Amino acid sequence: MVFTQSRLVLACTLASTLILGACSKENAAPKQDTLTASTPATGEASTLNERNAQQRLISTLEKHFKTAKINAKIIAVQKTDVPNLFWVNLDGMGSVYATSDGQYIIQGDVIRLGDKQLHNVGDALQAIENKKHLATLKTEDLIVYPAKSGKAKHVIYVFTDSSCPYCHRLHEHIPEITAKGIEVRYIAWPRGEQFMPTMQAIWCSDDRKAAFEQAIQDQPVASAECKNPVRDQYQLGLNMGVNGTPAIYNVEGEYLGGYMTADEIVQRLNK
Repeated sequence: MVFTQSRLVLACTLASTLILGACSKENAAPKQDTLTASTPATGEASTLNERNAQQRLISTLEKHFKTAKINAKIIAVQKTDVPNLFWVNLDGMGSVYATSDGQYIIQGDVIRLGDKQLHNVGDALQAIENKKHLATLKTEDLIVYPAKSGKAKHVIYVFTDSSCPYCHRLHEHIPEITAKGIEVRYIAWPRGEQFMPTMQAIWCSDDRKAAFEQAIQDQPVASAECKNPVRDQYQLGLNMGVNGTPAIYNVEGEYLGGYMTADEIVQRLNK
């Protein structure tokens, strides 16, 4: 591995990702072992040293980001079960890890070994933040396919794009998915600026479901303008670390996967 090249790629990735959209505000109160960049440390005296260490880490990271001209806003830092490694939640992009001295950040997965199954150290921490983000959504701002069997057994959120072939394949399974008692909630996530107008036209249509069906069949959707949540939903996806479609989440904010069949979705939900 060439460390100089890796750091350059990381800096470019951070900078380019954060240019994509405006930052959204995180209003949820932090957990006791989380310290936000805008919230002073409070709590038990026994945790004061830990909180001071977290605040020093935030300050160090902000200083290094500024030096590298990386416009990264730190939402929160949280300790992991890896010694001297913290999970860092950044606004507008996926989370990263940082060493306790703030000298190194790591992009990607940190895997815990020792069990029959591999465990991603950051999954549970990211899910906590994702659940907060999903809780801010209003159903009237989504495309909702209710469960066919009355009260839904499960609800899934799907970041989708009408231009995405695998989104088309997943959409073909909607009748089968809803027949299994699962409510499906589509969130707009155009994969590029060139796809933004179509997704906005769908969301501005009187019948979003019909407009989405037209779009995935390569039929033109009548251009319409309205106050719509598409860009906000795109930004929400960035905050949750979405980097492709479809991206499926449960109500707890856990990432279930990309394209899956109805049976595969049920298996993941029942785990």
